Amino acid sequence: MFRRLINKAKDSLITKKQKKKEPISKDIEKNYERLKKLFAKSEDVTIRRFTMGKGKVKVFALFVDGMINKKLVDDDILKPLILKTRSIDPSKEKIKNIYNWVKEKVLTADQVKETDDFKEGVDAALSGDTAIFIDGYNRALLASTRGWEERGVQKPMVEKSVRGPKEAFTETLRINTSLLRRKVKDTNLKFESMVIGEISRTLVSISYIGGIADPKIVKEVKKRLKSIEIDGILDAGYILELIEDNPLSPLPTMYRTERPDGVASKLLEGKVAIIIDGSPDVITVPTIFMEYLIASEDYYQNSLFSTFTRWLRIITFIGTLFLPPLYVAVISFHQEMLPTPLVISVAAAREGVPFPVVIEAILMGLLFELLREAGTRMPRPIGQSVSIVGAVIVGQAAVEAGLTSTPMVMVAALTGLGIFAVPSVDMALALIPLRLLLTIFASVLGLFGILAGQLIITIHMASLRSFGIPYLSPLAPGTYQGLKDTLVRAPWWAMNTRPQLMTENEVRQDINQQPQDPEDDESDLLNE
Repeated sequence: MFRRLINKAKDSLITKKQKKKEPISKDIEKNYERLKKLFAKSEDVTIRRFTMGKGKVKVFALFVDGMINKKLVDDDILKPLILKTRSIDPSKEKIKNIYNWVKEKVLTADQVKETDDFKEGVDAALSGDTAIFIDGYNRALLASTRGWEERGVQKPMVEKSVRGPKEAFTETLRINTSLLRRKVKDTNLKFESMVIGEISRTLVSISYIGGIADPKIVKEVKKRLKSIEIDGILDAGYILELIEDNPLSPLPTMYRTERPDGVASKLLEGKVAIIIDGSPDVITVPTIFMEYLIASEDYYQNSLFSTFTRWLRIITFIGTLFLPPLYVAVISFHQEMLPTPLVISVAAAREGVPFPVVIEAILMGLLFELLREAGTRMPRPIGQSVSIVGAVIVGQAAVEAGLTSTPMVMVAALTGLGIFAVPSVDMALALIPLRLLLTIFASVLGLFGILAGQLIITIHMASLRSFGIPYLSPLAPGTYQGLKDTLVRAPWWAMNTRPQLMTENEVRQDINQQPQDPEDDESDLLNE
């Protein structure tokens, strides 16, 4: 609802700027002077002037040092244009259109496009292409010569797994698209690109599988991306915040991942991927709540063990969310729920603590979050040891100083440990404000406060949508086929259909995939 109101307001106010073309002049000197002025004090930008056709045709090439493959520029553009045309006289050879002659018979680059927009030519050069301007023509040739330094494919840093592929996305868009193409070798896998950012001019690619992805969702993704007006896009987080359905919700409604196998599996389910040049994370939409509790390796091992580990994550997620509020509620209001020896033990541990239990819980939660953040920012060799040793030392010092109790340290430690069992970092971070809300409710109304807080969170989750898909599906609304890959991970031969609300082609595989027991009769091989 909030997103629709914003879109209607944008449409009514016509905030989208009309981007007018900047025509290329037929006079090459005007184009040259314009570029010299535009790139003044930019020493990395090269404008290489030369002539071809016995010196009768003026030409210059525009490229940016560091963004190009110099060998491609020399061998496929400069040498053919200068050397191959040195002995050719266009007037005597009866070359009617020098521009088309250069494009079709001289240049040897693998990809050559053309444009009549001056700004588009400049943007192509800033992206690593080489723009070629020829005197007498109001068009430019754009040859693909990209070849900057880039990080190679490495192991995932955040979403680690024991089984399955060990490769992660990089900051280069074409490497990321190739990683997906290697996993989905189908002509229906589409990549549609657009440029976002008035200054950064960031290339963003939309990926989906035609015939599987819902065209309405694909259209909505394009519409939201085209509505973005910002000076620069530097990471997937920019896009995520600008197009999500509920920007004020602490719960993530767009999935962000660094694993190509995870994105490929979601594309096969009918989802749409958003790939941003310069970002090692890829966004997939629409998304549902249960996706954040599912790991990629669930699909690479036995279904029974995968179901067990999935339930372990669900229980850990619930415990991480409710353990501190339950401790605060029981200690403050419901001591009768605990056995008498345990009540005495907790009371003795809390003797001398100057703070109410709710302040104690909040402070310890903040302390462990501080240690986790410090461990993340520190160099890897010492980060983990500092966070673990720091937690032990600080916790013990706080207990000995009488600032907190031993049970509270245990509750905070278990809560902090449980966060790392959640596969998605975005969902793990969303637990922090939700847990704080429940803790405050528990300090006021005890268990009734926790129930009230849980009801608020559940209603909020039920109201969320991700590109029109209910956030709690397939739990609510419930579907039998969808439940095969939520609370349990059914064997692959049993998951015959894709998620029904996200695709126009529900059939995933043939229904007769279950392995059969061998027959009692001896095989033909044994008979032989």
